Amino acid sequence: MAFNVITKKITMPDGKEITIETGKLAKQADGAVVVRSGNMMLLATVVANQTPKDGVDFLPLSVDYQEKFASAGKIPGGFLRRESKLSDYEVLVSRLVDRALRPTFPSDFHADTQVMINLISADAEVLPDAYVGLAAAAALAVSDIPFNGPISEVRVAKINGEYIVNPETSILKDAELELIVAANANDILMVEGEANEVSEQEMLEALRLAHAAIKHQCAALKELEAEVGKTQKREYKHENHDEELRTYLWDTYFDRYYEVAKLANPSKKARRESFKAIEDEYFASLPEDSTVNKSLAKWYFHDIEKEAARQLVLIERYRLDGRKLDEIRTITCEVDYLPTPHGSAVFTRGETQSLTTVTLGTKLDEQIVDQAMVSGYNRFLLHYNFPGYSTGEVKPNRAPGRREVGHGNLAMRALKKVLPPDAKNPYTVRIVSDILESNGSSSMATVCAGTLALMDAGVPIKAPVSGIAMGLISDPKTGKYAVLSDILGDEDHLGDMDFKVTGTSAGITACQMDIKVDGLSYEVLTEALEQAKQGRLHILGKMQETIAEPRSDYKPQTPRATVIRILKEQIGSVIGPGGKVVQDIQKQSGATVTIEEKEDGGYVSIFSANKAAMDIAVKMVKGIVTIPEEGEIYDGVVKSIMPFGAFVEFLPGKDGLLHISEIKWERLEAMDGVLEIGEQVKVKLIEVDKKTGKYRLSRKVLLPKPEKK
Repeated sequence: MAFNVITKKITMPDGKEITIETGKLAKQADGAVVVRSGNMMLLATVVANQTPKDGVDFLPLSVDYQEKFASAGKIPGGFLRRESKLSDYEVLVSRLVDRALRPTFPSDFHADTQVMINLISADAEVLPDAYVGLAAAAALAVSDIPFNGPISEVRVAKINGEYIVNPETSILKDAELELIVAANANDILMVEGEANEVSEQEMLEALRLAHAAIKHQCAALKELEAEVGKTQKREYKHENHDEELRTYLWDTYFDRYYEVAKLANPSKKARRESFKAIEDEYFASLPEDSTVNKSLAKWYFHDIEKEAARQLVLIERYRLDGRKLDEIRTITCEVDYLPTPHGSAVFTRGETQSLTTVTLGTKLDEQIVDQAMVSGYNRFLLHYNFPGYSTGEVKPNRAPGRREVGHGNLAMRALKKVLPPDAKNPYTVRIVSDILESNGSSSMATVCAGTLALMDAGVPIKAPVSGIAMGLISDPKTGKYAVLSDILGDEDHLGDMDFKVTGTSAGITACQMDIKVDGLSYEVLTEALEQAKQGRLHILGKMQETIAEPRSDYKPQTPRATVIRILKEQIGSVIGPGGKVVQDIQKQSGATVTIEEKEDGGYVSIFSANKAAMDIAVKMVKGIVTIPEEGEIYDGVVKSIMPFGAFVEFLPGKDGLLHISEIKWERLEAMDGVLEIGEQVKVKLIEVDKKTGKYRLSRKVLLPKPEKK
């Protein structure tokens, strides 16, 4: 078979090359491409139905990213040994693409659309998540699906003071700042990332560099679209409107909606009821034989309500709940709310509330990570739950959805930057945020509650972290705009931006931004970042009124932990044949003991809620790894008695000969009745035989020498 293959090569400003190939694989899809960088290859496909389902007035878009284990020469773990449902990491990458693509489709396009991106070849030095947006946009470019693109995504990191686009994996671990940025040729669409307490200016500099790289890729995608001959997209008509009805409703009811919005009611429920009363009044006024399309009427009422709330902000310069543009809702904080967990906090901001717990576990509680490109263990977990009752809704209790995974990941990235390093933190840390009420920015409430719970648990974090969600309402016709601090759920829905920023008093630790309109200038972005900083510091102050720093000690119910660093060659001695030694330590002490090998040596972690058990285990481990030194004094135990002396265990697993002549200053003729097996005896190591390694002990040198008569 002859393939009509078209290849587009993109040479980035730093010399890296990306190739896009279409026409060979998955030709029955509406659009399919293979994107390659190094040995990393992504297959991206897109398919959209020709007509929408009846009654659908939104874009049913699904985006799925999956890493094939074969791409990295691996076989999946688990019982089935095959790829199953998407991992949390794959869900997070899917969200990155979805958030960039969704606002770029025409607002009146409602056909079922599916984007699938598969990692089919891996490269250890090329992270595929930086290329998935480019791959998805390329698949759309070579299709006839309507799309207001192109768009693309890149990773930008600040490493050793230098900003780098799509850095190699091996150097990314040293990044002070790391962002995934999506944009079109004119505007930034989406940002997500983390940082080591960087400044707002550093964040803006990274965005500028990322956008410059994306513009380069977007230009190449336009050229590819023309080469494939897909500049003309399919015709569609997915909406049928009644312009007469729309005009009547806007003319009749807009002012009434605006007056309700001006009431500045702080209650979400009360506002909803007031707006709904206007809609209900209209439908009640209709005659029974009315031919008015009620679905369209509800659609138009929704648009009227949205525009009334937006105009309130732009004209009156205050918001639906009466707050000023930069005003933060009332905040209350409480720690140690739950008596049994290792740490707990309740954080309430307006009508948003998080009950968060911290659990400190052992190394045995680590999460096993089994991905195509990453295998290992994770010692910091943050789980976010969003039950239906938090918004007064009836919702089945199912596994966490993509939203819950995404919100939890953002909070995790915000807090992991202030956790103590592994060498100083022997615990596996799990934070669980249960959202009990929600009206805007529950993920930022999770960050604040998580910080409080960590400090309540006594975890020695570097600094407390707070978070805030910023919004934007703009009118391109008049040029007016308003940046909103601590947005409501309604403001998230009706606004043009959702910009979440977390950080300490020293700088930003994580961010997530979604833009819903064209034309967000860097001036507006700068203003939003500065306003966010002031809001973060205000929230941080409220938190520190409750607890200013981590508790000086863990709570009584928290398992105590200590870590002993040993030489690599001593690891086998602690473990013993078949694990016999470490099992014996745990049996005798009652503590939990784990051993981990790292580049700089071995690490023995000991956990116990009982101090006596901890002390026994520590003593036993130190006894095994301690190197006997001549001249040192030890507390020994008699293990066996021979005619010429006794063998004494002076360190665990280390026996020495206490010769009959070294027991007392007086001459002993025999060992009968001198010592007993199991008797404790203090001895001094007087010699280590250089040839045999045997130990010679003495007891008499520790006794007063009799005076000569």
